[in-house]
Amino acid sequence: MAAGIVNIHSENAFVFKVSKLVDLIQKIIPLFEKNPIRGVKQLDFVDFCEVAKLMNEGKHLTTEGLDLIRTIKNKMNSCR
Repeated sequence: MAAGIVNIHSENAFVFKVSKLVDLIQKIIPLFEKNPIRGVKQLDFVDFCEVAKLMNEGKHLTTEGLDLIRTIKNKMNSCR
């Protein structure tokens, strides 16, 4: 079963889009847990998984949960 779609971003890059949270949790996250990302991006993946977990629990529907997700987001990527 497909978990998303692939679009051409540029000559040397593709974008994989997943729109269903269930696909992220059941297919994509386990794939990257089994095949870890190397380098600092692994830290972003761990944060991404935390946000996915919060969303799966419905925490993004509360002000407190949304604030926590924003806090996690703000420390990702170049903000480490």
